[in-house]
Amino acid sequence: MFPLRDDNPTLSGSWVTFAFIGLNALAWFLVQGFGGDPAFSESICSLGAIPAAVLGTLGPGSEVPLGPQHVCTIGGSTTYTVVTSMFMHGGWFHILGNLWFLYVFGDNVEDAMGPVRFAVFYLVCGIAATAAHIASSPESAVPVVGASGAIGGVMGAYAFLYPRVSVHLLITLGFYVTTTVVPAWMMLGYWFVIQVVGGLPALAGSGGGVAFWAHVGGFLAGVALLPLFRVPARVEAHRRHVGRDRF
Repeated sequence: MFPLRDDNPTLSGSWVTFAFIGLNALAWFLVQGFGGDPAFSESICSLGAIPAAVLGTLGPGSEVPLGPQHVCTIGGSTTYTVVTSMFMHGGWFHILGNLWFLYVFGDNVEDAMGPVRFAVFYLVCGIAATAAHIASSPESAVPVVGASGAIGGVMGAYAFLYPRVSVHLLITLGFYVTTTVVPAWMMLGYWFVIQVVGGLPALAGSGGGVAFWAHVGGFLAGVALLPLFRVPARVEAHRRHVGRDRF
């Protein structure tokens, strides 16, 4: 299921949502070289979060293979990568998918929090997501990158702010393609369950290349932090504007 749009207009400009979209796009173009090497591999090595390096298991000078032709050399402190990894991506589909989800769901969460609160919320959810991934795979030497965890936090907040809002979905089943409309809680709840199920093999030490627990951690952080970051007056104004029966 891929979200095309939601029926949830905003009251104010979504400046921070678009700023984060722009920052991720700039990082992809200017730092990661549109996904071309050597810039791409170097960005993953130096700005991606490697769990074992963040925890200090891999010390400075340690070498980590990144694909068949590149080796990451661990530098000094890598704590900063918990933040920088949020703005790196692993490919065109990765960044385009992430930024589309942020575009669809971010504006309404920003509407409920205001720009400054939303900016802090987004970053905290991203840090919590990376922490969840590190906790699930503390010995991993594979860099984790992507805005998915922070956006998972946005989706968690959206699910509890606007559970009944209609989300228009694109559904593909082999050669069969169709669209449908479901309430937000159903689409986002399904997404969350898929992340949990997908993350179970990682707990047994056989996970693949997707940081499912980062997604889960970000989503749960978004739900937990929502009461601290939402502004009741803004939420109420939004509901009056759109109509209570749609929430």
